[in-house]
Amino acid sequence: MATTITALFDSRSDAEAAKERLKGARVDADHVHLHDKSSMGYRESGYSNHEDRGFWDSVKNAFAPDEDRHTYEEGVRRGGTLLTADVDDDCIDEAVRVLEEANTVDIEDRSNQWRSSGWDYAGTGAAGAVGGPSALNTGRDTLRGEREEVIPIVEENLVVGKRDVSRGGVRVRSYVSETPVHEQIRLRNERVNVERRSVDLPLSAAEGDAFRERSIDMTATGEEAVVGKNARVVEEVVVSKTAEEHVESIDDTVRRTDVEIDRDSDVDTTRDVSFGTTDKRL
Repeated sequence: MATTITALFDSRSDAEAAKERLKGARVDADHVHLHDKSSMGYRESGYSNHEDRGFWDSVKNAFAPDEDRHTYEEGVRRGGTLLTADVDDDCIDEAVRVLEEANTVDIEDRSNQWRSSGWDYAGTGAAGAVGGPSALNTGRDTLRGEREEVIPIVEENLVVGKRDVSRGGVRVRSYVSETPVHEQIRLRNERVNVERRSVDLPLSAAEGDAFRERSIDMTATGEEAVVGKNARVVEEVVVSKTAEEHVESIDDTVRRTDVEIDRDSDVDTTRDVSFGTTDKRL
């Protein structure tokens, strides 16, 4: 069996995004339809009826009461986009979950807002009868032609992940500084002295060659300071980081939908009982 799900969106882009997500929930794209002012059968005034169903004619299993259909039609008339999807029963829970996570309109709240601003069409029932407490409506026909109301049992799972955060850091910058240095060194300088001395001595035989020409060269030397520098590594600054792991306990809560059944002895209780949003089809 197939179930028709209806959901209203404020923009077509949101509806198209929800349609794409339904594909991932194993819903055939050919069974998902979007309806807005450009859809065939759209009417600017008035509401659909059994003879003139408007754009509902294109919805295969559009079995919804007048108040539901007309509320959705009003949403489309106000610029929204209606999504309808025929979903196999084995995929219904996943499809409902996907749409509940999309930007669906809470049709009950929205219809109450419209009524508070003066909207009302003849024949609408109580506000609580339109759409139920959620933006999603689902409906099923039993084998006996009766109606089933479906309660999606929703359970949250706690997903714990991790991300990198900054824990502070260090910046090491090297620069050059100059320090005056005072040193002393002893230097030696030579000087050539020339003097003439008076001598009165007889010429010895060894100095018989005293009248030859000759020259004496003598060079004076001196020392001067030579400054040189050499560099030595005297210290190292090492920048590194280490990692450690620890276990952190996460305490949180998760939600789950529970069902409470009140039995009425005057009511047939052999059918499945459900709550939530229902698309009460025509």
